[in-house]
Amino acid sequence: MSFLDLKGVSKTYRNGGEVTDVLQNINLEVAEREFVAIVGFSGSGKTTLISLMAGLVEADEGEITLKGEAIRGPSPDRGVVFQNYSLMPWLTVAGNIALAVDEVFKNENAKTREIRVSDAIDMVGLSHATDRRPAELSGGMRQRVAVARALAMSPDILLLDEPLSALDALTRAKLQDEIEAIWENDQKTVILITNDVDEAVLLADRIVPLNPGPGATFGPEFKVDIPRPRDRVEMNSMPEAIRIRTEVTNYLLEVGAERGAEISGDINLPDVAPIDLQAKRKGLELPKAYQEAAKSVTEKKYLEFVNLTKVYPTPKGPLTVVDGFETRLDKGEFITLIGHSGCGKSTVLSMVAGLNEISNGGIVLDGREIDTAGPDRAVVFQAPSLMPWMTAYENVSLGVDRVYPHASDAERRDIVEYYLSRVGLADAMNKMAADLSNGMKQRVGIARAFALSPKLLLLDEPFGMLDSLTRWELQEVLMDVWKRTKVTAVCVTHDVDEAILLADKCVMMTNGPNARIGNIMEIDLPRPRSRKALLEHPDYYRYRQELLDFLEAYEGGANPDPAVLEAIKAKSAKAVEKNVPLQAAE
Repeated sequence: MSFLDLKGVSKTYRNGGEVTDVLQNINLEVAEREFVAIVGFSGSGKTTLISLMAGLVEADEGEITLKGEAIRGPSPDRGVVFQNYSLMPWLTVAGNIALAVDEVFKNENAKTREIRVSDAIDMVGLSHATDRRPAELSGGMRQRVAVARALAMSPDILLLDEPLSALDALTRAKLQDEIEAIWENDQKTVILITNDVDEAVLLADRIVPLNPGPGATFGPEFKVDIPRPRDRVEMNSMPEAIRIRTEVTNYLLEVGAERGAEISGDINLPDVAPIDLQAKRKGLELPKAYQEAAKSVTEKKYLEFVNLTKVYPTPKGPLTVVDGFETRLDKGEFITLIGHSGCGKSTVLSMVAGLNEISNGGIVLDGREIDTAGPDRAVVFQAPSLMPWMTAYENVSLGVDRVYPHASDAERRDIVEYYLSRVGLADAMNKMAADLSNGMKQRVGIARAFALSPKLLLLDEPFGMLDSLTRWELQEVLMDVWKRTKVTAVCVTHDVDEAILLADKCVMMTNGPNARIGNIMEIDLPRPRSRKALLEHPDYYRYRQELLDFLEAYEGGANPDPAVLEAIKAKSAKAVEKNVPLQAAE
């Protein structure tokens, strides 16, 4: 008999006369002390599945048992951690955990309950913050409190519903290590819902994909037979880890492609010219607005950062966040900025956008120094900032009408419809922004940015709020539209794979304050690129390893010796010379 058993589980939601089949015929057996990761797309029913296991909702069909007993409602034998930590803002760290402990162990004496709270706080490394309130904690620390609260109830099984998805890469890595340590030391059974394939390979014994709904079902299982403890840097070059990662990713890409074909199969692109600013399609004049936007005074050194510095006044004196950021881009280059949280990536981007005053140095775009915001620079933020009372079409048209006042109504309409079609929204352009999913809203943001025909495209973690599977889809959309425009682009990201997939050069920033460029890695991979092709390219894991080595050198606020950085670059160069994986070049 398995420890946790789901047999023929189905769940349907009804809203008036509308019926939505969420899960259909779900079967899963989990052994005691097993660590199972469930991966899937947003909207595939992952949270409903975890809520069924937690007893927070009831199945319409089938049965769920834990240790042979049917689950009937919530119980402290199941510790649940959701993506949103739901802490009481007026209570301290200890107070939030004690709230659960006092309810579950009300028959124990006060001293015993106090020890339970203290042990749970120690387990997640928050002993120094026992008396702080949630408002005084970072996002990562708040999530640690949620994990501690679940552990303090001494559950038989931990149910984790994307607990790390809203965190930056460094905080996420630390909490992944803590979750694995807790699982190893306490020998808990763990079900982890995640949209991060790397996270699943790092932590799980078994990976189970949940295919998209309606009527979501499980796909084939993938066994992760890799010895523990597992090191994320070593696993980047471990053949077995690469194999599993590739198989899971390719499966999800295939499922996603099938879903995308169903969604966008009826889109008919309007008969307008691709936005190639260097040429005209034979027999069709591009709007004058495009031709004007195509003019530039230089191709080389199109965008220049010269000793770029940003200083903020503080009560303790001036704080230099960015200190001498300096690089140059030719027209049509795509660079990514990567580094740990607080390294000044977004600060650099906001200065280029003209949204943040430059303290020292300067930025020159197409022969003109930047001193304020302008329509020659289009920005896609993490949150797309749409007007919720307007349609997708109207949100894009708002910018197009301002940037091309002399174009005809028909030309402006063609611009809007073309780009909304390019991002897969031809059949949704008249939907209100408030009725769009997060992924669709971000598609509108991308369409709006490209429709302005900017000289420079600025992307500030544009997919950071999306699950990784939706992010893959939109990365493909972004690359597809970019290859037609070849607009010069700068993208801030904390995602190593995204940094390599999108860029011609990856600019790695040192830790802040006084952040500057630590290394620039040129990415010599053929375009057009796809994630599937990237996984199969022999140089991909070398680039990935160099980025991971760089981030590891700066982990935890470290300030590594320049010789360490030179050694990282030398190791990568040696791998290229020998045409071997990076680990073999050491």
